[in-house]
Amino acid sequence: MKKYSDARLLSGCLLHPMFNNSPQQLWLWKRLQPLFVSIILFSYSTLVSSAEGTLSLESAMELTLTQNPQLRVFDFRDEALRGQAETAALKPAIEIGADIENIVGTGNVQGVDGAELTVSVSSVIELGNKREARMASIGARRGQLNAEMQVDALDLLGEVTRRYIENLAAQNRLALAQDAESLARETLQIVQDRALAGATPDVEVLRAEAALSQAELLVSAEENQLRYAQVALAALWGETNPTFESVTGDLYQIEETVSFENLFSRVQQNPFIQIFASEERMREAEVRLARTQSTADPRWSLGARRFQEGGDLGLVAGFSIPLFSAKRNSGVVRSAIAARDEVEVRREVALLNLRTQLFNAFQNRQQALITIDTLQTRTIPLLTEALSETQAAYESGRYSYLEWVTARQELIGARSTLIDAATAALRHGADIEQLTAEPLLSPLIDQIN
Repeated sequence: MKKYSDARLLSGCLLHPMFNNSPQQLWLWKRLQPLFVSIILFSYSTLVSSAEGTLSLESAMELTLTQNPQLRVFDFRDEALRGQAETAALKPAIEIGADIENIVGTGNVQGVDGAELTVSVSSVIELGNKREARMASIGARRGQLNAEMQVDALDLLGEVTRRYIENLAAQNRLALAQDAESLARETLQIVQDRALAGATPDVEVLRAEAALSQAELLVSAEENQLRYAQVALAALWGETNPTFESVTGDLYQIEETVSFENLFSRVQQNPFIQIFASEERMREAEVRLARTQSTADPRWSLGARRFQEGGDLGLVAGFSIPLFSAKRNSGVVRSAIAARDEVEVRREVALLNLRTQLFNAFQNRQQALITIDTLQTRTIPLLTEALSETQAAYESGRYSYLEWVTARQELIGARSTLIDAATAALRHGADIEQLTAEPLLSPLIDQIN
């Protein structure tokens, strides 16, 4: 029980001071904070200070959210929308103009002798709350931008988790390869001792030496795979040369999940689905903005005219209004309405696709859990006992070298399958969390606390 309490306590403290300078990052951390409950449960050993050279999943996500360039573009998009909002809030501009009449004519208006100068100011009177509609449209687009940023952040966090899992798996595969090398070395020593005693042919020594050579090659290959996994993880925050030597966490610390229907009920809170709600609000604002254009804006002007003959001044006023604005704007309104209605259809399609993806991840995870349980409780213990008995029988001359090596390979193969199953369970669990935008164990945590 303390494990869950510590996880919740720590998850409430994840608003790191380094994020206080950016409102966008602060908002993002607050929105994604619940996901870190599952992160802490996944790498519980990191609740205690990590040893030097190790990396926790929390640190990997922190580095990625602050240094990955994928999220930086939203700062520029937000700044662009701020500029558009300033423009949208402006009232119609006041124009100044000048007209010169009766110039370069004939007779009395020959040359510029009969020129008359009119100076005026003019502007448009906006009707139909056009200014408010423009500002509302920009505000809705900013809401859409926030939703898009959250979706991208979730995708990025999901990729961090997957690459982190690959590092854990690579570490376990390397440890298994090293165990296999140790077994091969011990086998060679036993075979050599028996060959010296004349109890086994020399050809078995050659086979044991070849097996050791293959085991050493496997260790080298797994070391390279681990190095690649580390480079791939560090690349998410821009590091070309990883500064960590290992990642923390237990590959086999996997909990049972809730029912599929329970998980699917959370999918509708996924930012990928919520983004359609934001887009619908944006499209609705665009419809309102388009409808405001159906209201004609009258134009006024006011000025003074100087009459050349006599030098008198007169006041000039003008007023005009476009005709048939609603009819001319009907196509724009229809287009905006169609774009708004399309959003709901795309939302339904996205929900169906997410349900399929969730069901696939759920079923694969359940199968992986069954495999893990079977391997840990039955297969591996039986194969371990069989290897021990086969080795004893070989040393006493009752079993052949081939039977001993086969028993050893079966045990190593089962342990390798266990690593693959645990990796698959964690990977599918990460997919489920990304699809639901919630930790798998959140209902369980609420019950325990």
